[in-house]
Amino acid sequence: MKVLVLGATGYIGSAVASKLTLAGHDVVPLVKNAAAPHPDTPVRVGNLADPASLRAAVTDDVDAVVNLATPTGDEAVDTAALEALLAPLRGTGRAFVYTSGVWVLGATSGATLTEDADTNPIAIVGYRPLIEQRVLAAAEDDVRAVVIRPGIVYGRGGGIPGLMTGWAREHGSGRYVGPVTTRWPMVHIDDLAELYVLALTKGQSGDLLHGVAWESVPAAAIAAAADIAAGGIGRAEPWPRTEASETLGEPFAEALALDQVVSGRRAVEELGWRPSRPDVLAELAGADRG
Repeated sequence: MKVLVLGATGYIGSAVASKLTLAGHDVVPLVKNAAAPHPDTPVRVGNLADPASLRAAVTDDVDAVVNLATPTGDEAVDTAALEALLAPLRGTGRAFVYTSGVWVLGATSGATLTEDADTNPIAIVGYRPLIEQRVLAAAEDDVRAVVIRPGIVYGRGGGIPGLMTGWAREHGSGRYVGPVTTRWPMVHIDDLAELYVLALTKGQSGDLLHGVAWESVPAAAIAAAADIAAGGIGRAEPWPRTEASETLGEPFAEALALDQVVSGRRAVEELGWRPSRPDVLAELAGADRG
């Protein structure tokens, strides 16, 4: 398939683009600047703030669109961008995969949340469930629409665990926001990228999938592992949310303090997804470093 990928140069997007290419697909990145160097890869130019450019990028030879672009934070802008991308796909049976995230579920309050759970988004993703609904509704217009909600992504030294390693290096110990009981659903970036390939090739129209390999990992344990990755002895200290908010902004601090247990079984059972990478604690300790 020829796959137009938004966000193909980002942390997750670059991994997805690489896996798609390895699987034999023709990846076409959507970039903001035509002057950017892409010597070996044809690109399309577009911008989330320019719906016409997005619609023009989805030409008849594009078999699928994967949206991994970072949302703008403006509901009207992101809605207009989505509609521009979907418009050329309606009535064609072509695929559209949208990237959301587990933060739309809010705190899990002791339950293990599946894709059937109601959304209760925190502020940083406040309008994201409405975007999800628009994507899934496109299935009624013969778009093979799929929504993926990744957990907290780690691997290759990036993601939030990568940030935590930097904080540990800067402050002399690991740091976590919120109660010591806070848990995160997680996924290795390479396992997640493989899920996107499966979603494109095997996903059914209207699928909503959690990209979660590890349902709940204690954030304090990740902070301790990040301290080891930074050269420390595995110490982890609480970072008061008020202080974290001053540095990171309250929406992000709220997200880091969010306690969640989230299941990714649907992708395993329906698509045959088989996450196989080490968990985040092993990864930070060097298990997948070579």
